[in-house]
Amino acid sequence: MSLVEETNAELGSPVVPLPPQPLGTEVTPPKKARSRGRLIWWRLTQTSRFWVGAVTIAVILAWALLGPLLYPYNATGRDPLNMGLGPTQLHWFGTNGIGQDLYAQTLVGLQKSLVIGLIAGPLGTLIAAVVGSVAGYMGGVVDRVLVWCINLLLVLPSFILLVILSPLFKGLSWVFLTVFIAGFSWMIMAQVVRSQTKSLRDRDFVKAARYMGVPMRKILGRHIIPNVASLLIIDATLGVVAAILAETSLSYFGFGIRAPDVSLGTLLAEGTSAAVTRPWLFVFPAGVLIVTLFAVSLIGDALRDAVDPTSGVNRD
Repeated sequence: MSLVEETNAELGSPVVPLPPQPLGTEVTPPKKARSRGRLIWWRLTQTSRFWVGAVTIAVILAWALLGPLLYPYNATGRDPLNMGLGPTQLHWFGTNGIGQDLYAQTLVGLQKSLVIGLIAGPLGTLIAAVVGSVAGYMGGVVDRVLVWCINLLLVLPSFILLVILSPLFKGLSWVFLTVFIAGFSWMIMAQVVRSQTKSLRDRDFVKAARYMGVPMRKILGRHIIPNVASLLIIDATLGVVAAILAETSLSYFGFGIRAPDVSLGTLLAEGTSAAVTRPWLFVFPAGVLIVTLFAVSLIGDALRDAVDPTSGVNRD
């Protein structure tokens, strides 16, 4: 009798003999179940949209960082002998009416728009995670006050409010514009996090941590937010697109980045009046903006399908 059979006999369990194994046969251990993070990553790697978007955005980031270092002209310099000319070997994207190189300006504008988007998008998600988790976990008066603030900000038209508040950061650093954009982009995700938190706070592992005297900040950081991390990652990714669009729109109408500073919005505003007579002033910045937003949107779309496979059945 084997050790397992003897143990079962001592415990009063019925003795179930193990099936005989042929000599030389290796027993294959059972495969370990994939964690949720690994499963999401595996789904991403099987999605062509994710690779297209990831490769494209990687190329755009490398181009924005290294492009100015490999190009002889800068965004503020002028070439009086080649003013208002189209693309040439000397000026790849052409020049504007005062001889500034459009290629160099596009790279600088792309850098500014990317920085604002990559900061404002995740920052808005962070605010949503904190406010939503605190409201859902605390409940009571705290929940009602925070929900009232969320609903108030949802009712207010954020773009018009940013336009009204734009004189406050006129002449200030672009950092203030980034904070303003992030401050009006978190409300919907905060409602989602709040509803998820209200369902998670009644789970056994959260109750056990609460009874053991674990502080609220640790419960939120260890048990609540990690369980909604997938949604937060998707929101941060799509928030980059929304932040870039918000900055471009505000700068286009003169409420965001202002001359002599450069962003894709200011370049589009300058090129709109000459879109027919000198189309390169509008086409190149607009093309860069469209490709950038499309690449980030592909990544966010693939992330959403990886988290919820039923949302993207037969899409690839």
